[in-house]
Amino acid sequence: MLVLAASLGLAMTQIVQAAPAAPAAAIAANPFFKASTLPFQYPAFDKIKDEHFAPAFAEGMRQHLKEIDTIANNAKPATFENTVVAMERSGQLLTRVQATFANLQGANTNDTLDAVDRDMSPKMAAHGDAIYLNAKLYARVKSLYERRDKLHLDAESKHLLERYHTDFVRSGANLSAADKDKLKTINGDIATLQTSFTQNVLKETNAAALIVDSRAELAGMSEAAIDGAAAAAKAKGLDGKFLVAITNTSGQAPLAELSNRAVRERLMATSLNRGSHGGEFDSRAIVLKIAKARADKAVLLGYANFAAYSLEDQTAKTTSAVNQLLSDLAKPAVTNARKEAADLQAVVDAEKGGFQVGAADWAFYTDKVRAQRFAFDENQLKPYFELNNVLTNGVFFAAGKLYGLTFKERKDLPVYNPDVRVFDVFDADGKQLAIFLADMYARSNKQGGAWMNEYISQSGLMGTHSVVANHLNIPKPPAGEPTLMTYDEVKTTFHEFGHALHGMFSNVKYPRFSGTNVPRDFVEYPSQVNEMWAVWPEVLGNYAKHYKTGAPMPKELLDKVVASKKFNQGFLTTEYLAASLLDQRWHQLAPSQIPTDVLGFEAAALKDMGVDFAPVPPRYRTTYFSHAFSGGYSAGYYAYLWSEKLDADTVEWFKESGGLLRKNGDWFRKTLLSRGGTADALELFRNFRGRDSKIEPLLERRGLTGK
Repeated sequence: MLVLAASLGLAMTQIVQAAPAAPAAAIAANPFFKASTLPFQYPAFDKIKDEHFAPAFAEGMRQHLKEIDTIANNAKPATFENTVVAMERSGQLLTRVQATFANLQGANTNDTLDAVDRDMSPKMAAHGDAIYLNAKLYARVKSLYERRDKLHLDAESKHLLERYHTDFVRSGANLSAADKDKLKTINGDIATLQTSFTQNVLKETNAAALIVDSRAELAGMSEAAIDGAAAAAKAKGLDGKFLVAITNTSGQAPLAELSNRAVRERLMATSLNRGSHGGEFDSRAIVLKIAKARADKAVLLGYANFAAYSLEDQTAKTTSAVNQLLSDLAKPAVTNARKEAADLQAVVDAEKGGFQVGAADWAFYTDKVRAQRFAFDENQLKPYFELNNVLTNGVFFAAGKLYGLTFKERKDLPVYNPDVRVFDVFDADGKQLAIFLADMYARSNKQGGAWMNEYISQSGLMGTHSVVANHLNIPKPPAGEPTLMTYDEVKTTFHEFGHALHGMFSNVKYPRFSGTNVPRDFVEYPSQVNEMWAVWPEVLGNYAKHYKTGAPMPKELLDKVVASKKFNQGFLTTEYLAASLLDQRWHQLAPSQIPTDVLGFEAAALKDMGVDFAPVPPRYRTTYFSHAFSGGYSAGYYAYLWSEKLDADTVEWFKESGGLLRKNGDWFRKTLLSRGGTADALELFRNFRGRDSKIEPLLERRGLTGK
């Protein structure tokens, strides 16, 4: 598989000659040097040690470049098999180590892995340049591309050739030699800066925890949560105090519970000030350097700005299309948020609070308004959302009904942390389809948020099946206590499993197209669709049972949950749009427009875009906006909303077609989930839906129709 990453900034032939092969003893001792013998090539976590990564990376790059050199210098005329398919087969060692390292570095990092990441990021960037800026290799790909209609290729193979040609062009293959050298330098700088930003955010988040002196200050939190705060403080050497950890978003879960307003305000300020108050983890200077380097790269490649470069390769295509979507929704979203703020203020005034609702108050008073309007609060739901029930009797149950899947937990495969659970996944015909890992709990050495990734991707060419993992950050309760989830955590569990299904159902030939290798503004679509089953009556009735009594969630409580789905949508849409608009504003800058004041630029941008409503801060502020500045979703945070348009329309299709039925799941799987990136993403949607998507279901869902 051709790894889209890096080398050492020299000409490729120089690297191949200069990099010696690893010693035989080192090869024998390193588990990465051969494919794992465990089922589906599942990683041998019990044998993998920190010191194995660096030599495996070095040898993986050496082998990969040697393979690429052989392809580029093949004396025989270029054919699809000896060039494109050969590239797909190349770099298997590097693929193995890179996939495992990336997953562990996100889910279970340490100082050693962080150091490897800092060292390897620029090298991997250069490795990609050594491939995509190789003139001989590009000449072979280009010659095939120009004859593509005469090669009698099947549809997937033709699309692969076209995709490779696009990758080469977008990577700078048509640049002059001097400009290629400039691009290599920029790519190396970006890789280094993104790694620094990522590590700073995690370290700052851990360092920014709120410390209080007494239990009374945490009034409103559960006794178990307060006990956990005491234990967390003790672990930091702060006996007698209480530590409330910070999570990655601007909003913090305890804000909905803390009755002490001063403590709420301290917690909110601690969250919002991350990365911008000086000290070793301040990320403002890094942000400016990343923005400048990306803008320079875009201009070098012939684009007005980095967003224009990035979006050309997405389904949105243009900055104007994204700007139009976001601006169309911003005004009604903020209007709704202001109405919601007025409702909250009414409660504050009725209680003689004597203050104006601020960001620190929103979640706390939202729960009060919800309780008044729908006669329930979030705490009533938690006893019915026990983690194992949600996963096995909810997420897995829905997948069984819709797709015929079955799951069997296994304890014999090694894991990198004892909390990780492993399941064999079987298809409707009884054959094993995949292996699924569930890593659900928060840890101080785990990046924030929730995500899916793969250790092994499905490929007919390589004969591989999916080994896929979901990661959440649910607070782990004290020993012996059940893990009771919020409604948002339940939705997230279903969401991430939607990504897992996209990977597990992949049925493609080439690794380049496997699973979630689709445009960034399409990848969130299947996962968002899977959220619908969280409150589907048959599914919810199977898992939402009281953790003590086993009694099902009362129908009247479920009815209230469903009725409240549009509640607080002004806030949720506004905080998301503010972050999305910030992402676009940073990445639509030309090199000469990069500001010097990060926070000043942010404030001016929010005001200019009409989303500067203080009680609703952006979901991520610039200085801890990992989606935008760690690389994955740069100029692409809009993708969740763009995908939600397709998602909302698809939910309507499921409802119109009878809901949780095998025939519906089989059609969605056949026409879309199994196809990966083998065709244009919107063409896949049309094949599934029979038409282009409509925006009305999204507007209705978000409460933006004026109804």
